Amino acid sequence: MTSIYQQAMGSEFGRLQPELREYFGTDAASGLAGHGRGVFDVAGSPAWFARPAFRLTALENAFFPEYNTDVPFTIDNYPHVDPFGRPALTARRELDFGTAVRLFEDTTSLQDGVLTDYVGRHRRMATLLTCTASDEGRMRMVSSRTRLFAGLRLPLPDAFGALAYVEQWWDDDAGAFRITTNVVHRQLGTLLVYAGLFEYSTHPFDGVLPPAAEPDRWERRV
Repeated sequence: MTSIYQQAMGSEFGRLQPELREYFGTDAASGLAGHGRGVFDVAGSPAWFARPAFRLTALENAFFPEYNTDVPFTIDNYPHVDPFGRPALTARRELDFGTAVRLFEDTTSLQDGVLTDYVGRHRRMATLLTCTASDEGRMRMVSSRTRLFAGLRLPLPDAFGALAYVEQWWDDDAGAFRITTNVVHRQLGTLLVYAGLFEYSTHPFDGVLPPAAEPDRWERRV
């Protein structure tokens, strides 16, 4: 069995740095989950006008309104099979802003070779996730074609929504992973950012999500 990222990327997965292939290579049959710990040099919303909306999404464990530097964080990755039989990876991030601890959780599921990322504790927001390898072997991800599931499937045109750009790589000098994420609106600019360094290790995992990582609701629509 191969990971959802390897299946989605095909031969391009082999162009990633070896450390990235290990990071993104765990699957539901591997018997492994991952835990990372690090510090974001910067994290949160630099756009003051967007923070009221992010205060609402923070209630759903999706994004956060704070904006600060030197933010400690953890990430837990659990490869599993979702309730609809799709190979998936559920991630749970915890960021400590000092004044508040924020959770950011999502599940990425693979169906027909396409990755869909479901965000928030009720998984009511979904985006199409496209992964590519850079010339340097870094992982690049773009989230687009956002949909909201509020009873109906409501697509949000890119002109009214935002795109998320993620780049992750192994830093030989630091002996750790680096990640940068920018959520950018076409007209309004950068709405959310987090960038920093983290260490990562794997541990035994039986494929059953722990209660803290289990969402309040699953979504099968894409």
